[in-house]
Amino acid sequence: MDWSWIAAVSGFALTMAGTPGPNNTVLTASGARHGFRGTLPYLLGIALGVAMIFFVVAAAGSTLVSNPVARAFLKWVGFGYVLWLAWRIGNAVPKPTAHADTGKPLSLLQGIGFQFVNPKLWTMMAAAVATYGSRATSESAVMIGVAFGLIFGIATFAGCSAWAVLGAQIGRFIATERTMRLFNWIMAALLIASVIPVMVE
Repeated sequence: MDWSWIAAVSGFALTMAGTPGPNNTVLTASGARHGFRGTLPYLLGIALGVAMIFFVVAAAGSTLVSNPVARAFLKWVGFGYVLWLAWRIGNAVPKPTAHADTGKPLSLLQGIGFQFVNPKLWTMMAAAVATYGSRATSESAVMIGVAFGLIFGIATFAGCSAWAVLGAQIGRFIATERTMRLFNWIMAALLIASVIPVMVE
């Protein structure tokens, strides 16, 4: 496992973590409503969940992510969970001052749990493990898993943090309950839209 492999995987991980998707949409909405500090536990949960799943799948091989039945099951369960999250975001009680919101933000465990059914993550993982896992055949399965877990966990935290910060900044300019309600429904719609390409592939 050389530096060129690490650089290639890191570039792929950062690109995937920074693009719009379910995680980043929820983080933006949470940042606007609860501020960055209130969103941090969920953000950490996302990064930990990604790292854990990448470690297990990469260490065990790509059997799970390449199995069409398993992928279809995870995809539809994930879509159901995304719809629930969208409903929760859209129906959140609007607060014009997001950082003073007393509503309960999503937790670290919810961030971890969502990754197990996140449609975008499983699609990204299938591509990453199939493409880059085969190039590290000189390493043990455990080392490959550790490398994938660390790289994608760190990249996810970095990429997703930017979206949480963006949401927190947006929240500073939301001055009325009507504006916050509109923002919530826009984020709910974007959350659903973010998984449509995965569902129709």
